[in-house]
Amino acid sequence: MGSIDKIYQKYFQDIYRFLLSLCHDHYTAEDIVQETFLRAYLYLEFYDNENVKTWLFTVAYRSFIDYYRKQKKSVPKEGSFFHWIKDPGSPLHEQLLLNEETKQVLLWIKELPKKQQHAIILHDLHGLPYKEAASVMNVKLSHYKVLLFRGRQALRERKENDE
Repeated sequence: MGSIDKIYQKYFQDIYRFLLSLCHDHYTAEDIVQETFLRAYLYLEFYDNENVKTWLFTVAYRSFIDYYRKQKKSVPKEGSFFHWIKDPGSPLHEQLLLNEETKQVLLWIKELPKKQQHAIILHDLHGLPYKEAASVMNVKLSHYKVLLFRGRQALRERKENDE
């Protein structure tokens, strides 16, 4: 598998973007990324040679769930999904310049039920195969496909209603 430093260097941006798309807050995403790599380091001995990226997404997803369970309540964020991007000092400023349609789709995703959001984020935004995304969410493949289908269907309906 290689050293944790090499893994960190290679997958930091993927894990950060994944967590940012889940929590919609730069600082929270950074905290959970650090927790993810700490857990990865601590449980490296239990790694069973599956895809490293999938394993890290699983660790990140579980860290995200644990973080929000500890918060005991969900606090909706005000403003748009990428409200912080207006800060030119943001390290991802240039990478995250999205056109208006993409921003709108991201806002619609945010309105979906959490599990549908997560299914779409894992597969459609981060490219994980169905089986790996289901594994990350700790659901059966058939259930994952239903979540993804329903989420996509809701997005299509929302787009049609707005046109």
